[in-house]
Amino acid sequence: MNSDNKKDTKEVFGKKHSMIPPTDLTSDNIDSSEPFDMSQFVDVPAADSMEHQLLRGKVVAVTGTDVLVDVGLKSEGIIPLEEFTTPRGDISVKPGDEIEVFLEKMEDANGYVVLSKVKAQKMKAWEDVEVAFKENRPIRGVILDRVKGGLAVDVGVKAFLPGSLADIQPVRNLRALRGQEADFKVIKVNRKRGNIVLSRKAYLEEMMTGHREKLISARDSKQPIKGKVKNITNFGVFVDLGGIDGLLHVTDMSWKRISHPSELFKVGDEIEVLVLDYDEENNKLQLGMKQLEPSPWENIDEKYPPGSRVRGKVISLTNYGAFVELEPGVEGMIHVSEMSWTKKIKNPSSLVNVGDEVEVAVLQIDKENKRISLGLKQIEEDPWETIKENLEEGDVIQGTVKNITEFGIFVEVLPDVDGLVHISDLSWKRVAHPSELFKKGDVVEAKITNLDFVNKRISLSIKDTLPDIWEEFFDKHKQYDIVEGTVAKIVDFGAFVDLGNGVEGLVHISELSEEHIEDPSSVLEVGKTYPFKLIKLERAEKRIGLSMKGTTEKEKEEEKGSTGDGRVSLGEIFDLSHFQKKGEDK
Repeated sequence: MNSDNKKDTKEVFGKKHSMIPPTDLTSDNIDSSEPFDMSQFVDVPAADSMEHQLLRGKVVAVTGTDVLVDVGLKSEGIIPLEEFTTPRGDISVKPGDEIEVFLEKMEDANGYVVLSKVKAQKMKAWEDVEVAFKENRPIRGVILDRVKGGLAVDVGVKAFLPGSLADIQPVRNLRALRGQEADFKVIKVNRKRGNIVLSRKAYLEEMMTGHREKLISARDSKQPIKGKVKNITNFGVFVDLGGIDGLLHVTDMSWKRISHPSELFKVGDEIEVLVLDYDEENNKLQLGMKQLEPSPWENIDEKYPPGSRVRGKVISLTNYGAFVELEPGVEGMIHVSEMSWTKKIKNPSSLVNVGDEVEVAVLQIDKENKRISLGLKQIEEDPWETIKENLEEGDVIQGTVKNITEFGIFVEVLPDVDGLVHISDLSWKRVAHPSELFKKGDVVEAKITNLDFVNKRISLSIKDTLPDIWEEFFDKHKQYDIVEGTVAKIVDFGAFVDLGNGVEGLVHISELSEEHIEDPSSVLEVGKTYPFKLIKLERAEKRIGLSMKGTTEKEKEEEKGSTGDGRVSLGEIFDLSHFQKKGEDK
């Protein structure tokens, strides 16, 4: 303390405060024949016996720089104010408070007793540590930080916790323990060297030994025990049962579905739990809370017999179905395959949403695994049963075009039951895309060609309700007839020719001319009409082969002149003699 501050303190408190009682010390009441004995007025211990000791005193005053404390000596003791200042700048003491201090010096240059609160705390802490060591009792401290070989711990003074003694199980990340408050056993102490060694492992092992019988008894008797919620995770809460932590998993908290443990608990809550399992070897404790109440699955098959209809609330959706709560703690699942008789459900949200109240049918109960299979479609009549009773293959139905795809159209046979008309069954004509003939909403007639009750599919045909143009064509024509046809499409190997009413034939590139043709478009033009010869008629496969050879007037005459039996006509003889004569002239 500087001289200016001392001066301020003296102005507040005056000079040294004498501890002598207000007694009249005159010659009248003092016997001058005897030596003067001050001890009859003031009981002051010897200075050398007081220093470096702990004393209790009362705060007399607090100034801007010091705290004055009366410890029963000739003058007040003085302590720097910073020893009472918190990290936030608050003063932690006020006049009248009784505190424990350390006497450093009986008197400084200004006549004040020199005291220290910090040293008193450290001295007291050392005493507590030594007592804890001698009596083999735990001491509480705060883990400060990772140091070489272990952790630094504040127990009033700094102590060392070896990493191998930080817990019963090896701790991989010691820094994760930083800031935690815990109990420790003192296994070594040397005040002269300032050395304190702690063991948290020894404390936990002792605690577990003491609790082992209690936990085993609680497990065997199924009696609840009290604990305090210590930590909350996504999968459960850790409960302190008086030195041993047990896990209360989220699935063992309540019979009803819990999204997160924080819905039921917060750190510090006191709860009752059952010991479900205690692994003494690994010191693992599994706890349960829902087991304190009767299970709603006890008589589940009586409350929800298969075939019954019940109402429930949709509580969650997945890709494969919807979960329905029938009562708190009892849930069933509707698989996507049990949602509709007719529709292929890819996402359950297309039919139901979370929060919907639905009526469902109980399909199956697995009491052991606590599972109930539910059905939504079973609430309604199966339309396929109606189809089975009222329709058969060969029947002609009338329906509305519901959808158009590249491979055909879907026609409504019954409400929510569609049949497929494949593109090949739309018309006797060649169709590139169904939209050439139909649009959504068109009403059409179609014949049922197949009823697949196993896979719930209906095949239809529209062309089977129309006259067969191919049969008509084959009835009216024979091989080698000459017919008119319009080129519909040219391909590398020839061309497709429209012979009228949708009947189509193919002229191969080799049948376009007697000469070699590499590109059919050099001879034919799309949309133009040409004469063709019918060279192939396959009624069963509905195939017609065409040729352009022998379709011109000259070619027709040449054909008429040929007997077809190996004999030569006059025209052929004439032409042959003409070529022979030219050869002779040469």
